[in-house]
Amino acid sequence: MRLVVDLNRCQGFAQCVFLAPDVFSLHGEEALLFSPRFDEAQRDRVEKAAAACPVQAILVDYSDEPTVEPHVG
Repeated sequence: MRLVVDLNRCQGFAQCVFLAPDVFSLHGEEALLFSPRFDEAQRDRVEKAAAACPVQAILVDYSDEPTVEPHVG
């Protein structure tokens, strides 16, 4: 899992900071800082933060997670 944030789209509303403060923070009044990789324990908070972004600037990318193949046999 990793975060992708469109910093051009981000308007600094900081909803993500309130919902996942261990992953997101504001530097100054508008500059968003974030950790692109986060712990599984933070997954729920990060997903809520992404959903709460009023300008949809946050994407949670799951493409690096292993897929589970169904057992056929």
